[in-house]
Amino acid sequence: MALEDDIEALSQSELFGSFDHEALKLLAFAAETRVLKAGDVLFRKGDRADGGYVVKSGRIVLDTDDVKSEHFIAGPGVLIGQIALFLRNARPATATATEPSSVIRISPLLMRRTLEEFPECARIIHDTLADDLRELTDGLESVRQKLLDEEDPPV
Repeated sequence: MALEDDIEALSQSELFGSFDHEALKLLAFAAETRVLKAGDVLFRKGDRADGGYVVKSGRIVLDTDDVKSEHFIAGPGVLIGQIALFLRNARPATATATEPSSVIRISPLLMRRTLEEFPECARIIHDTLADDLRELTDGLESVRQKLLDEEDPPV
């Protein structure tokens, strides 16, 4: 039953939601599940990334230590560290469980293996990342336009 529960949790994430059942089965079978108590730190800002985490249950707060930024709370189905599926970069935030939680860790090695065995998943990831980049670009353009409008108010 645990394998099916993990498959269900992975299928709830935006990135993995379009993967076929066999690809999700490989991820769920080979991934590591971590159980956290309230207050447990999953990783700290600046730590070297060891993969991405899909929240299976509970809530994880991401804190950048920047007093100006708002905290982001990840609940079930949310993928934390999407880029960490591919790169071992520094973590940009600290992730702490706010309640008893469990997460599924997907290492870059497991991600690479999945993409090798299920090449159609690479297209899904490409399309998802392209959509994310398009949304970011549109948001930045909107901010740029607002700043330009403030510099040159209508007369």
